[in-house]
Amino acid sequence: MLNETKLAFIGSGTIAEAMIKVILDKQLIPPQQIVGSGPREGRGQELRDRYGIETTTDNREAAQATDIVVLSVKPQVLPAVLAELQGCIQPKALVLSTVAGRTMATIAAGLKHAAIVRAMPNTPAQIGEGMTVWTATPEVNQQQQAQAQTILRAMGQEIYVAEERALDMATAVSGTGPTYVFLMMEAMIDAAVHLGFSRRVATALVIQTVLGSALFARQSDKHLAELRNMVTSPGGTSADAIYQLEKGSLRTILSKAIWAAYQKSLLLGEQNSITSPERELPLDES
Repeated sequence: MLNETKLAFIGSGTIAEAMIKVILDKQLIPPQQIVGSGPREGRGQELRDRYGIETTTDNREAAQATDIVVLSVKPQVLPAVLAELQGCIQPKALVLSTVAGRTMATIAAGLKHAAIVRAMPNTPAQIGEGMTVWTATPEVNQQQQAQAQTILRAMGQEIYVAEERALDMATAVSGTGPTYVFLMMEAMIDAAVHLGFSRRVATALVIQTVLGSALFARQSDKHLAELRNMVTSPGGTSADAIYQLEKGSLRTILSKAIWAAYQKSLLLGEQNSITSPERELPLDES
């Protein structure tokens, strides 16, 4: 699908490296068709040594003459990057953004370029086990959608949504989701250490338990409540444990956490629309 496609990564941080790694691991395109751009030459050298890609510290140089431009910078620096890249994007190029909380309208107006895909991957994308939710502007053609899907699918599973607001919801559920899981795992490990296990053994127990449970849930056609009931014997250890979790309002706390993350994602988007003057620029595919 990507064939002779050339990719430019504007921003060379964790997400960019994760995408570069899975693209090369799955041999979607060769390294010489990828260029990464970032402010630090030392980071560029790391990526060259590790993956054999081209690197530069000049965003405009990276974006020119490339078919897909991936925006993977921090949200707070996006306005400056958009202003810098304005006029550099090829008319038939696709822009794929992984910048949290920044709308397609903001990006399109800032670049004066209409073909935008916005994606929300999560941390497990670094090992090809991520969950990415994405959407596209009407100007993204079928071939470009297929190219974006190919890249995102290389990082794990992907879901296309028709409405952009679903990405804010995904930010709160799957994007931020690993944080909830890691915190729960940390608490379980600490509890196991308190019982008397070494931290090494406790960590192994918890990681494999969470991994196995997730894989079992994915392969099963049963509701999660049914799976939980399978290991909850009347008057048994699981029943006592669940009683304490419910008494502690675990469901309510998780629901409040996800709602708070969702509200924060909306707030970031609102702040960007207020503080980014380039949002008011007219759209122009050229």
